[in-house]
Amino acid sequence: MPEDFRLDMGAPWLNLLATRGRHFGPRPVERLPNVDRLRAWLALAELTPLSPVTDFDVPAAQDLREALRPLALGVVDGVAPNAGQVRALTRFLAVEPVHLAALDRVHRSAPPTAAAAFARLAHQAADWLTGPLRHDLRACPEQDCRGVFADPGGRRRWCPAPACASRGRVRALRERRRTES
Repeated sequence: MPEDFRLDMGAPWLNLLATRGRHFGPRPVERLPNVDRLRAWLALAELTPLSPVTDFDVPAAQDLREALRPLALGVVDGVAPNAGQVRALTRFLAVEPVHLAALDRVHRSAPPTAAAAFARLAHQAADWLTGPLRHDLRACPEQDCRGVFADPGGRRRWCPAPACASRGRVRALRERRRTES
């Protein structure tokens, strides 16, 4: 179902990018259209804030996602970012204290607000985009998708969406048959 969340991209910040499906196609799919969907996504990302998620948080989440997209694709494609793209991410990098607790496993404190949850995603993205994990980033070659995903083994060709791989394989088969004729 197109409105289902993608949680298989390799990191929460990459899963946030996938909350807009077929981004480059004629009919993109918005998976965070309202506060209920944002609340559900934050819960799945284990970033449920202590204070209620509001209608004002929805455009902020979408803004973070769209600030991350050109930076991530730039890393994959080897295109240097411009200052405006970096500023768009920097505004989400508010300092937010994280407290750890030793329970059945190491737990960190819940973010106090949705903005603090977005700051955690922004910090995670900044770490990936500027550190050695940037070498693990790939983008789906399907032109309507271009979903960015983690590929630590360097062996994936398409994003984890089965539809992208199927379309790519069919296209490759047709091309092979065309050239063999």
